[in-house]
Amino acid sequence: MLRVAGARLLDDRDYPAVRAALGANPVASCMVSARVEIAGVDPWRLGGELWGAGGSGFGAGLNASKAALDGLCFSGPNLIPLCGDAQAIRSFADRALRRARMCSSVVGPSQQVLDLWDELSGEWGPAREVRSDQPLMALDRQPDVLPDRAVRPVRADELERYLPAAISMFREEVGVDPRAGDGGAGYRARVSELIAGGRAFARFEDGEVVFKAEIGALSQRVGQIQGVWVHPDRRGEGLGASGTAAIASRLVRGMGRVASLYVNSFNTPALAAYRRIGFRQVGSFATVLF
Repeated sequence: MLRVAGARLLDDRDYPAVRAALGANPVASCMVSARVEIAGVDPWRLGGELWGAGGSGFGAGLNASKAALDGLCFSGPNLIPLCGDAQAIRSFADRALRRARMCSSVVGPSQQVLDLWDELSGEWGPAREVRSDQPLMALDRQPDVLPDRAVRPVRADELERYLPAAISMFREEVGVDPRAGDGGAGYRARVSELIAGGRAFARFEDGEVVFKAEIGALSQRVGQIQGVWVHPDRRGEGLGASGTAAIASRLVRGMGRVASLYVNSFNTPALAAYRRIGFRQVGSFATVLF
């Protein structure tokens, strides 16, 4: 049977093959799995497109949905190549280059991201920053660090006190102000959504946030911790480790998920803290920032 070159837009008929591909690496695929489990594969509901490449019988009309996928990529606010060999990555690049860049980053498993960026950089470059080595870490048991009992879900009426810490974290981590462009309306809405979903956590002291983090993506098997931040005046006291341990414990013990996160390799204090908590490296991510 002929192998059909190129990536195609997946739809609900491909749902079993998509779930199989996502399930092969649940930690790395958490960001996309969380969307697919809620919205399915239809682009309108998903808030982006899923592209598939390769597989026996791929592209064979109605039988395509029965074929295993050799490559899978999500195209939405971020471009996330989850898996695929060199041929699959080239097919994703070809599809991405058919239109102007809309994503704010390319992020995912490092091999796929860096290979895809090699294909895209001639037209999409230069990037603002390429973070080529971001250890992907996971914890499937209780933390080794005592969780901070003062870390709790942020209430809706605490948005105004929480938001400055979230903005500071974003500026430190990403290198841009999330309020640029629309005055912060989009970022405020995203933070409000996390709070409403019970996925934003903080330790407050005298009404001020001294530690914060969120569960950014939550699939049926994995919760991804993001946005870990400690007030500059309180760094070095262990608040980051105990606070992160509190959220990891909530995920593992309270929600039956694997806790995961990824971190820049150059952030040695954070890496040391996560390892002390009990996280182990299970892969490597890379991020291209625009």
